[in-house]
Amino acid sequence: MTRHLLIAGAAIAALSLAACGQPADQSATAPAESVTPDANPTATVPTMADEASAPDFVRLAAQSDMLEIQSSQLALERAQNAEVKAFAQMMIDAHTQTTADLKTAVAATGQPITPPTTADEEVTDELNDLRETEAADFDKEYMELQVETHQKALNLMQRYAGDGDMPGLQAFAAATAPAIQQHLNQATALRDRLANAN
Repeated sequence: MTRHLLIAGAAIAALSLAACGQPADQSATAPAESVTPDANPTATVPTMADEASAPDFVRLAAQSDMLEIQSSQLALERAQNAEVKAFAQMMIDAHTQTTADLKTAVAATGQPITPPTTADEEVTDELNDLRETEAADFDKEYMELQVETHQKALNLMQRYAGDGDMPGLQAFAAATAPAIQQHLNQATALRDRLANAN
């Protein structure tokens, strides 16, 4: 009797292992495969903010201007290249005007949106990195920052001009984008000249 029970138990155990080893595994992996992204991997990267929303657009545009103005003020003090200094002064003038235009556009919406007046953590970190740059590398680092920041600002303006939720701010973004594109072109050319000088 005991021997029959042992044989039956072994048979049940063998069947259970076979069942666990085949169909169960296959059915368990099927859903995982179906959820895995199989198209564009960049679609899974989270965006920095909802740039179609007016408060987020205003915040990002204001922070971009602050980074441009404050980094350029630093460049007036530390840059060694005359072209870099001239570019920095142009950025201070242009982005001071952009900040004023943004405030005017925001006020015209009649919405309770207030552009920030102090730099956020990301802008502060960028400025601190620039301050800590060695004198010999400052001009190149400043121009590299200008290229990166203007590219981000251009993307922001173009996206909001196309998909923004407030027509007045969309008009501001559309009007501002060409100037930012021009600054980006100038910054890229100057950065490349500095790189090729050595």
